[in-house]
Amino acid sequence: MSDVQEATNQLLDVNLHGNQRSIQVTESGPRSESEHLQVTIGATVPTGFEQTAADEVREKLGSSCKISKDRGKIYFDISVESLAQVHCLRSVDNLFVVVKEFKDYQFKETKEEVLKDFEELAGKLPWSEPLKVWNVNTSFKKKKTKRKKINQNSSKEKIDNGQGDKADERDDKKGFTNKTLDSRILDYYENPAIKEEISTLVGDDLASCKDETDEGSKEETPEVLKFRVTCNRAGEKHCFSSNEAARDFGGGVQDYFKWKADMTNFDVEVLLNIHDNEIVVGIALTEESLHRRNITHFGPTTLRSTLAYGMLRLCAPQPTDIIVDPMCGTGAIPIEGATEWSNCYHIAGDNNPLAVNRAANNISSLLTKSQIKEGKVSWGLPIDAVQWDICNLPLRTGSVDIIVTDMPFGKRMGSKKRNWNLYPACLREMSRVCRPGTGRAVLLTQDKKCFTKALSGMGHVWRKVHTVWVNIGGLHAAVYLLKRTPQAFVHPVEQHGERTPWCKE
Repeated sequence: MSDVQEATNQLLDVNLHGNQRSIQVTESGPRSESEHLQVTIGATVPTGFEQTAADEVREKLGSSCKISKDRGKIYFDISVESLAQVHCLRSVDNLFVVVKEFKDYQFKETKEEVLKDFEELAGKLPWSEPLKVWNVNTSFKKKKTKRKKINQNSSKEKIDNGQGDKADERDDKKGFTNKTLDSRILDYYENPAIKEEISTLVGDDLASCKDETDEGSKEETPEVLKFRVTCNRAGEKHCFSSNEAARDFGGGVQDYFKWKADMTNFDVEVLLNIHDNEIVVGIALTEESLHRRNITHFGPTTLRSTLAYGMLRLCAPQPTDIIVDPMCGTGAIPIEGATEWSNCYHIAGDNNPLAVNRAANNISSLLTKSQIKEGKVSWGLPIDAVQWDICNLPLRTGSVDIIVTDMPFGKRMGSKKRNWNLYPACLREMSRVCRPGTGRAVLLTQDKKCFTKALSGMGHVWRKVHTVWVNIGGLHAAVYLLKRTPQAFVHPVEQHGERTPWCKE
């Protein structure tokens, strides 16, 4: 909060146009102007968890939230003071400030007329306030980066992790180089519309301020900035492609602002979201998806932190609950749980030693980041990583309150054939360790046929409460919320004297 206010107060004589159309926040009361600046923020969220994200916005920001008919997007109004809190939301992937929304845009009959309208549209939009918010957001990110560097330098003497710090830095660099591509791919998969095309076009020419190279001793001077237009189009009735819409709209933005263009090293990203007859123009506030916040050591099927949050929230964790992820992989679910629900105890388990090692490294990395941020040694996180057999958990009967896990789809991990034996064995063992009457489980799988069959034979111990349909990397998957029945677990007679073996390779 204070960082945003401080950054807002520095918005003096900011020229974003480079010509006669300048947007300035003068010294005559920048606080009063910024404090009362109300804008609409758009956010992309994991498909299927729009309502979860809307509930979080209402709970943490006190703002009403609208769920878009374009799946995977929500919109809410805030004051610029709340910008830092928006970035702390756990359920949102990417953020943008809305420039203008057209709920029923009337497209012309021919492609040439439609594209001409897009070119002329740029000069008719109310850019002023969204650009002020973008500039506050940019100033806030600069301050956050500087503070992080200072804290890292000052904490080196207090926290000595040997080669661990270097490894984290290498991981951060790798994540940074791939962030643009990853976010584009993930955004594409998160919108399962009838027909969707995503393309990126760079317009030509922009002006704004770049990152300061020193500690701020020099005065900020307006420098040429770069921008690009990203078009996200869904629907079958359009006579134009995403490339064509981005190209012509980007040309209009260029002519209006006289901005500079760069495909990859851009400063401003203008968004053109088209869903049937609904058009939303926005300016991106995030450079990379916020779901990349926790994981530094990735596995073949690392789950998004935002999706993990949505799954955990479904089961409404209560203080002192014991929450277990028996197939944790890289530990995305228990790490998200330990971060958001620190008054619960989380166990990350897997039968693959490589997966357990990745989870432990991610826990250690998160702990190190927390220590650097606070500038002191932390007591740790309420989480443990264990190697075990999912079909024979080393846990007491009825000792677990919540089970949340991402089950193998049978594609990258395991196989469809093995799932027919694995799923019933998993549900049986989960029912043993889960507390009768109050226990619950949230399970994600794409192998819906196999899961439904396995669940049908477990009606005496598991009751299906709710199903959330999600899109995972282009795969139509489901999140099942199960409630443990009051019936006590009875060990089944093991046929042929052996359990079903399984190995998560």
